Amino acid sequence: MKKAFNWLDEHEVPYEFRDFKKDPLATDELDELVHFVGLDVLVNKRGMTWKRLGLADKNLSDEELKKELLDHQTMIKRPVLIREDDAVLVGFDEDSFESFVSGGSDQ
Repeated sequence: MKKAFNWLDEHEVPYEFRDFKKDPLATDELDELVHFVGLDVLVNKRGMTWKRLGLADKNLSDEELKKELLDHQTMIKRPVLIREDDAVLVGFDEDSFESFVSGGSDQ
């Protein structure tokens, strides 16, 4: 997240930060993100929460995985950027950020 904040600040890109720990996503908000990017992109399977819950060893359905994400929102890969045109980018990569904030259509 720190790299993303620094990049956005350095490029003078206005943004609104939402801390999922203090202001968790509602079910419909999560469903919308899943619709745009898919569960495979949204779930951080390398994170501590995923490992601590032992989810790699479970054969979860998409609905079960969405429930786990709602209950443990620290498993959401960050940052999640949402443009006003509903385009969504998950994760930090400088080239992707550049294209995304300039309205690139390759996302």
